[in-house]
Amino acid sequence: MGRLNGKRAVVTGGALGIGKAACLRLAQEGAHVAVTDTRDREGRELAAGITAAGGTAGFWHLDVSREADVRGALEDIVQAFGGLDILVNNAGISGPNKPTHEITEAEWDHLMAVNVKGVFFCTKHVVPYMMQAGSGSIINLSSIYGIVGAPDVPPYHASKGAVREMSKTDAMMYAKYQIRVNSVHPGFIWTPMVENFAASQGDPATVRAALDALHPLGHIGEPDDIAWGIVYLASDEAKFITGAELVIDGGYTAR
Repeated sequence: MGRLNGKRAVVTGGALGIGKAACLRLAQEGAHVAVTDTRDREGRELAAGITAAGGTAGFWHLDVSREADVRGALEDIVQAFGGLDILVNNAGISGPNKPTHEITEAEWDHLMAVNVKGVFFCTKHVVPYMMQAGSGSIINLSSIYGIVGAPDVPPYHASKGAVREMSKTDAMMYAKYQIRVNSVHPGFIWTPMVENFAASQGDPATVRAALDALHPLGHIGEPDDIAWGIVYLASDEAKFITGAELVIDGGYTAR
């Protein structure tokens, strides 16, 4: 407890899955948490739950693909919290699962608008606040598929590779301001996104067993497995870590 006392954090895509777990664990460690998402009901319920448990949180509706919305939301959050110390760029979508030659321009652009431009917009508009403060931690959610390939969801994989490289570039660019930028690379995590994927492939239990078998530890991960990694990178325990890739994948990429 208390690893993030006094820190102010914003989490995109914070209403469900990894984002929700990150909000809960950041708050548990003492951070003031801005839950942002397009899912208003779930986001408000999460912020209210954190507050009821004795933490500090608020909800802001945010579509990260719209720069004006990002700018406005961050201005409101800074006004409410008095600044920002932590940005967790978690919002993302899986996109179409079909071969590259069948993907439409609109499908490609929609995914990139959320998964890549969203990271760009949020970083762009939070960095000035962190520069003014002389410190900050930006944590970008990439994927194992920002490191290795697979014959499915091409736009998603491309977007996560982009996030990986954006993280390294920004880490070097803003190090002189003591702003740390790192990427997190989850393996398969049992979230609503993966549950929906499993349901679309047939019997969810059978699909989950197949996903479990992909990981040397014998099972897929849980949202908290990623959330605790985010807490670590957000904390002063990671004060000498920037431009790094935190792989949390049950051994998937070790093969």
